[in-house]
Amino acid sequence: MKRSDLAMIILIASVSVMLAYGVVSAIPVLKAPTEVVEVQAIDKYETDVETPSSKIFNADAINPTVDVTIGGESAGGQ
Repeated sequence: MKRSDLAMIILIASVSVMLAYGVVSAIPVLKAPTEVVEVQAIDKYETDVETPSSKIFNADAINPTVDVTIGGESAGGQ
């Protein structure tokens, strides 16, 4: 590769970058908003954990992670 070829590639790349920057900066959707927006902030973060309801979390509750077989036979049985 000649020196002139390398210079031409650098020139084309730099012109392409400048053109792309100009096109993107002209699109109004991609510009940062200029107005300040007020957001609600939390006053204090508390680490207290409440005791869960005994109606849901009790020793007799159904465990959804246990395999349940309905019927006396396996699925492939006769």
